[in-house]
Amino acid sequence: MTRDEIERLDEQAVAAWDRGDADAFVSLLGDDFVWYDWTLPEPIRDREMARQYFSTWTGAFPDMRTTRTTRVVGEDAVATELEWTGTNSGPMVMGGNEIPPTHRTVTGRGSYMAWVRDGKIVEFRSHPDVAGIMMQLGLMPQM
Repeated sequence: MTRDEIERLDEQAVAAWDRGDADAFVSLLGDDFVWYDWTLPEPIRDREMARQYFSTWTGAFPDMRTTRTTRVVGEDAVATELEWTGTNSGPMVMGGNEIPPTHRTVTGRGSYMAWVRDGKIVEFRSHPDVAGIMMQLGLMPQM
C-alpha cells in the first residue's frame, strides 16, 4: 500500500469511531488480525470481540467526536495520537464491571498504532488514557 492509501484507511477507521459504526471499523481488519489494548488482559483476535469492545466505548460515549493531533505514516503502518470529546450518556464497562452513566462530558486522549497488509489492518495497538477519563467522570480522585 502507498502512504496515501494507509492515510485513507486511517481516516476510515477514525470516521467509523465518530459514527459509532462497529461494523465499518471491523470491516477494516484483516482475517488474522490481532488487537492489543492496554485496558484488556488478553488481545482481541476475533471480529465479534472487536465489535463488542468497540461498542463498549461508543455505547458509553455515543456522541464521541475525534480530533487527530499527530499522525506518522510509514511503509506499512500508521501511528496516531488523538483527542476525543464525548458525554458519558451510556453505561461503561471496565474490568468486567458496568458503571452507570455520569452524564459528564470528557476530553479523552490516547494513541494507537496500526500495521497494514493487503489493504487491511493486521495489528492494532490502542492506548486510551483511562485514568484521565475516570478522573473527569468523577470516578477516580484528581491527581
